[in-house]
Amino acid sequence: MKKKVIVGMSGGVDSTVAAILLKQQGYEVEGVFMKTWDEKYSALCNKKSTCFGPEEKEIEQLGRISRILNIPIHIIDARKEFRKRVLDYFKLEYLSGRTPNPCVMCNRFIKFHFLIEELEKKGVEFDFFATGHYARIECDKSKKRFILKKGIDQDKDQSYFLFLLTQKQLSRIIFPLGNYTKNKVKVIARKHGLEISEKQESQDFITGDRFFLFDEGIKEGEIVDKNGNVLGMHKGIIHYTIGQRKGLGIAGKKPLYVIEIQPEKNRIVVGEEKDLYKKTLTADGVNFVSIEKLEEPMKLKTRIRYKHCEAPSEVFPQKNNEVLVVFETPQRAITPGQAAVFYKDDILIGGGFIKN
Repeated sequence: MKKKVIVGMSGGVDSTVAAILLKQQGYEVEGVFMKTWDEKYSALCNKKSTCFGPEEKEIEQLGRISRILNIPIHIIDARKEFRKRVLDYFKLEYLSGRTPNPCVMCNRFIKFHFLIEELEKKGVEFDFFATGHYARIECDKSKKRFILKKGIDQDKDQSYFLFLLTQKQLSRIIFPLGNYTKNKVKVIARKHGLEISEKQESQDFITGDRFFLFDEGIKEGEIVDKNGNVLGMHKGIIHYTIGQRKGLGIAGKKPLYVIEIQPEKNRIVVGEEKDLYKKTLTADGVNFVSIEKLEEPMKLKTRIRYKHCEAPSEVFPQKNNEVLVVFETPQRAITPGQAAVFYKDDILIGGGFIKN
């Protein structure tokens, strides 16, 4: 019996080629687009291509894709859930002096949960859900467990953003692009006469200045050095992240960087670049993907942000769903709120959010 797949589609090249590949593999394919943009923000943003931004062009493009591929595309209004799960989280993290990772939350709670539930509520029957992520899923039958792996294109691998997915979710997900490079995906798009093969990709989460989302909680405060000496004033802690150098508005004998954010004191602490290097971190909210749980220390490689080259480390289990990560060498700008994701070769073992 032909299996049916719903593809999460954005109007971009990756999700469109994912749908093409699935059709070629014999699946019955339909698409779904999630509406997240709130029009009340339109006057405050630019028109740059981003994950959270105006959607008119994407919906228009999806109409053309629907006709070319001969597949229906459902549209789901996800604005309320997106605001609760992603935007509110995004704002709270910045106000708490942390740097959020909205893509991780969106994948776990919106793309691979809310969308699926809403489709089922509407009576849409399907066997699998697919997206254009560059990652791979394999089934380890001996352990009766789904394994999440990096995509083969190391420059495009997106497994980092998927560490919160559950075994139940993975059992129903297909990533058609996991074994493809981005260049090969563009070639496939061009062969099908799709203009989107050259479309500018969305590299940012939010369009324009992210601070249009904040209508309260932005207060000026002190910028201090490690000894507490006041060097200047900041314009609100939401404007800063660990490792930031530009936009501080202060000068020193040596370049100064944000090394700590103290929300309880509404202070930014600055120091020299050497002060950014740390050898340990604690992560909470940990989810293990390719193993059931961490029972003893494991030597793994840990990635502390998307473009970070994961570094050799030892990961120690702690209480309250936390882990301690000890790196072989100090790492630059370990940032609370960002994801720490653990790998063994190309297998994603698990991940959590950097606490301190």
